[in-house]
Amino acid sequence: MTTVERPGVLGMGKDRVEGPLKAAGRAPYSSDATYPGMVHAALVRSTIAAGRIAGIDTTRAEAAAGVLTVITPDNAPRIERSPDTPIWRQPPPPLQRHKIVHHGQYVAVVIADTVEEATAAARLVDVVYEPTDAVLSMDDPRAITVYDPFGSDRRRGDVVAGFAAADVIIDAEYTTPDETNNPMGLFSTVAVWDGDRLTVHDSTQWPDSTRAALAGAFSVPEAGVRVLAPYIGGGFGAGLRVWPHVIITAMAARVVGRPVKLVLTRPQMFTGVGHRPATVQRIRIGADGDGRLTAIQHESVQPVAVDDDNRPESVTTVSAVGYACPNVVNTDLQRRLNIPVPTSMRGPGDTQGHFALECAMDELAHELDIDPVELRLRNYAEEHPQLGLPWSSKALRECYLLGADRFGWWDRDPRPRSMRRDGMLVGWGMAGVSFFWFQAACEARASIDREGRAYVRSAATDIGTGTYTVMTQLSADRLGLRTDQVRMGLGDTDLPAAPPQGGSGMTASLGSAIHAAAQNLVQAFLDLVADDIASPLRGLTAADVTAVDGRLQRNDDPTRGESYRDILDRHDLPELTADGSAVPAKPEELGLAPAGPFAARYVEVHVDPDLGRISVARLVSVVDGGRILNQKTARSQIIGGTAGGIGMALLEETVTDPTGRVANATFSDYLIPVNADVPDLDVVFVGEPDRFNPVGVKGVGEIGLVGVAPAIANAVFHATGRRVRSLPLTLDKLL
Repeated sequence: MTTVERPGVLGMGKDRVEGPLKAAGRAPYSSDATYPGMVHAALVRSTIAAGRIAGIDTTRAEAAAGVLTVITPDNAPRIERSPDTPIWRQPPPPLQRHKIVHHGQYVAVVIADTVEEATAAARLVDVVYEPTDAVLSMDDPRAITVYDPFGSDRRRGDVVAGFAAADVIIDAEYTTPDETNNPMGLFSTVAVWDGDRLTVHDSTQWPDSTRAALAGAFSVPEAGVRVLAPYIGGGFGAGLRVWPHVIITAMAARVVGRPVKLVLTRPQMFTGVGHRPATVQRIRIGADGDGRLTAIQHESVQPVAVDDDNRPESVTTVSAVGYACPNVVNTDLQRRLNIPVPTSMRGPGDTQGHFALECAMDELAHELDIDPVELRLRNYAEEHPQLGLPWSSKALRECYLLGADRFGWWDRDPRPRSMRRDGMLVGWGMAGVSFFWFQAACEARASIDREGRAYVRSAATDIGTGTYTVMTQLSADRLGLRTDQVRMGLGDTDLPAAPPQGGSGMTASLGSAIHAAAQNLVQAFLDLVADDIASPLRGLTAADVTAVDGRLQRNDDPTRGESYRDILDRHDLPELTADGSAVPAKPEELGLAPAGPFAARYVEVHVDPDLGRISVARLVSVVDGGRILNQKTARSQIIGGTAGGIGMALLEETVTDPTGRVANATFSDYLIPVNADVPDLDVVFVGEPDRFNPVGVKGVGEIGLVGVAPAIANAVFHATGRRVRSLPLTLDKLL
């Protein structure tokens, strides 16, 4: 099938197709699900970080009004550990042991007629602990270091020789704190059993994984588990794993024999659904006198929970792929602590890694008296440094140059503390971004009915990124329909299988599957008329036609063709359906290195010389996102991510007190940017369609955050002359 992209379908800034539904309050989130006889659950959390439960007295709770039962490790049904996914292990099954491994661990659940009754009764559960000394710091000598045998150490060339050849070496330590994902919507689960069949409404970014986890935990057939997540109030990675509260809700529903709803509180969101782990990074960069890199050595250590066997987020990979350096060693290590299980958070690994690398590059530029943009251009990686293959697409050079021009970078006085305005110190900083690539196998199904309307569906979710909208646009384009003729179905495991909504890979993954389904559906219509003497499409294949305006027309004679409706009417069929699937190619198959998105950030900060207060005055982002399916939703992703990057730079830190308790587990205490912290943002997209998938897209859901923090830190140095290597950049570090 010949694809003819039509103006107004792809690329244009169309409004969200689900916008009116959300604005009217009619989008069904998991917390909105209700069933006859539904009851409510409330969790009881550990008040120690390490030790064991010596005893639990539920007498007072069980006697409270409306309480049906209290489930503890003493009476909980035995369940299995959920099966591993191709990406990570699921957390250990809840309420199966008396051992305590972190503050906030679930030790009981109360089920009552109302949420108020369940919450009140949960406070009446009396737990006696036998505490032990918790390991809460990576500096604690008791913290066990974990080496990942499959990826802790990556290297090329000879770094010893590279540093020996260097004229200048930057050797510095950078730290980033724990941060918490904090989507706006509180995570919730509703579970309903019908014999061995289970229906679950959940705030998940990966419905198929949730279904597999629940089936494994309760030893029931996977085909009998249905997970629904059509709408989610944000995720930022927190919904990628199947957390203990999901299993507990299904357990509670099975115990009481009624539907059960559980909605986490905001403090429970800080300990129950993961967080971005802190990092301590040491980076050494060597360069010759002209600024060309001779060696990079980048090591990161991050915490992992005592009982979590997941591999570390790859913090240091950016140093292996970001620049053309012949000698590189990257090492990612973990240290076991008595903390809640960390997880991916928007831009995992790369966000922390870019902070260290891009700040170190700024230090190198200052030491060599070379402009920071020029230094990056001198070390531009024309091909993938590790694979030695040409990129599937890369417009980072254009990002650098266009961003510099739009920002006015070339007017910058490079001397620290040299620029002032209205009594404030002014600093200009920048950073480059080379984000990772991710795409996974995905399936989709497409149908067209006798009214000429399409229904396209997959089990994938939309966490607010615009998946409903861009996939509606893509489906309309590939099937030759208007967007109002396409209905998109998402977030249901009864639909074709889909990967997680994470890693900025959904648009490429699902988009490729929809592309295949549309091609197969067009071919199904052609197969239907293959022997139809009344059809001008008789005997043709998909390669011979173009879909446009609800019809298939011949490429050799566009005046000849017929509509989907006419074909279905003549053959007396209500609809025609076809499936499509896509598996990402391997680099060696295409002779290309798969490229994630690239970007350049330019920031102006103002710093009060007396108080050290930092404000971001303006920020330019130029992004290579491949083919942009919707300018409006893509720009919104960059704006939202950039706001998160400002928070990472200046505000965000999850604080744990000496007992292991998260001390700022509310929105009043955990600081995030508000409107006054975010200036008007200039966002520009550049680049060409990517060659690694048939749609030509790259993900832009996370790159908006990556690189913002180092650009701000570099601007603060330019403004003040003080190099701050730890986040967040609070005013006390400048006084």
